[in-house]
Amino acid sequence: MSMIDNFLANFTTDLARPSRFDVTIAVPQFLLSQYQFMTQYLSLRCETAELPGRTLGTIDQKFGSNPVERFPYQPTYNDLTLTFIVADDMIEKAFFDSWLDFINPTSNFNFKYKADYAVPIFINQYDVTDQLSYQVECIDAYPIAINQLDLDWSSDGHHKLTVVFAYTYYNSYPQQTAISFPPTTAIGNISQLQGAPFPPPPTPGGTNFGL
Repeated sequence: MSMIDNFLANFTTDLARPSRFDVTIAVPQFLLSQYQFMTQYLSLRCETAELPGRTLGTIDQKFGSNPVERFPYQPTYNDLTLTFIVADDMIEKAFFDSWLDFINPTSNFNFKYKADYAVPIFINQYDVTDQLSYQVECIDAYPIAINQLDLDWSSDGHHKLTVVFAYTYYNSYPQQTAISFPPTTAIGNISQLQGAPFPPPPTPGGTNFGL
């Protein structure tokens, strides 16, 4: 068998597509009364995401006349960046503004306890038959940056809101162990949203978003 035949024989299944994904963000407990529907809403609005990376920090050690060896001493997890399509009533911006303001209120700038605002975030990768093939769970995630939205009279496009999340670490689940929806957590009973009908969009200009 030629090298080309070996190469072609290696691709007996389809390839993973970066466009087949969704993201599930648990709504923090302090926002549930106003934004309970946002878990499913943001899943449909998330335009770009990423499967996060992990790096092992190393230190060089030399023993006697042996070559220098590198030993790992701590893991580092990259921040998670998500981009959302923004509705005309700017509810996505309002939601993340409220989340960030709870973490560090502008009334006094005293930071809250992490346990009160951190939530799990699930990134789901699907295969070409729309079956869940890989899943990442970011533990204790919360927004650390909400990027600016540029305004321009000459533009007729739409806003895209980029939000950067920090998290403690992530768990990955291959196809055999991936779950279709996050379980109940201490932050909020987000499993109650599973199978719930998608709510009507909020009334423009209103303050009681989606309720």
